[in-house]
Amino acid sequence: MNQFRFSRRPDIGDRIRVSFEFFPPKTDEMEARLWNTVTRLEPLQPKFVSVTYGAGGSTRERTARTVKRILTDTSISAAAHLTCVGASRDEVNTVIREYDALGIKRFVALRGDPASGVGQAYTPYPGGYENGAELVAGLRAISDFDISVAAYPEKHPESPDFATDIEMLKRKVDNGATRAITQFFFDNDIYERYVERVRRAGIYIPIVPGVQPVHNFRQVANFSSRAGAHVPAWLAERFEGLDDDPQTHALVASAVAAEQVMDLVERGVSDFHFYTMNRADLVVAICHMIGIRAHDTTAAAEGFAAA
Repeated sequence: MNQFRFSRRPDIGDRIRVSFEFFPPKTDEMEARLWNTVTRLEPLQPKFVSVTYGAGGSTRERTARTVKRILTDTSISAAAHLTCVGASRDEVNTVIREYDALGIKRFVALRGDPASGVGQAYTPYPGGYENGAELVAGLRAISDFDISVAAYPEKHPESPDFATDIEMLKRKVDNGATRAITQFFFDNDIYERYVERVRRAGIYIPIVPGVQPVHNFRQVANFSSRAGAHVPAWLAERFEGLDDDPQTHALVASAVAAEQVMDLVERGVSDFHFYTMNRADLVVAICHMIGIRAHDTTAAAEGFAAA
């Protein structure tokens, strides 16, 4: 498939459910940008939002603090990312119970990347959970949480083949995963073929497509090469010559993502997870284009402002 066909029907927004991913801020400036983003996206009434967990488990406290504030100061349901990296089972279980005590009932359970980053060799922590499937089982043993896991339409970079990759997903499901959220992709045929493989393997939980708005094409292309995500030639052509034209770049990015979502809707998909990079503009524009409109959250906003 070379391009998407965009045609929005008036009622389409009522049939689409969205969720958003954030990362915990490292500085006061980044925190201000995050909360501006949360405030702007809250009226879109996402099904939930998730907050990532840094490589090597480096943002545990900031992840918990961010999720807790979202739960306390907004009307949004929030999920905390959790990984197996850099901690024993007992230490991870302590974190889970701390989150549970804070009222966090949703998790995104991931094996996680080593502290050295994406593309580096992964070694299980001594005495720790070895992979995402074991982590899901650990979460389920503690409480009846809502558990999202990762799925890879182009397979995980470390998987030798699709059979191995899908077997790992099946183990996650058998251990209690609620849904799978995919690595981002730009070719919807790849996603559709992946879902067909998954269903043939007897996996029937929702496979929610992860959508990556292209805030910076060069950065996305570089990360894609490390993460094993294919960047089609037609997509590169869309952004050609726009490195120094941020306004046109943003217009093209919102159109590309909206086209991708609407094509997936035509294929029967209704749930989408947006990787926001803690920025609201593109996501708001995309949601508007696909028919999702803001709702009144005045009461929640007043509580947020008073925090």
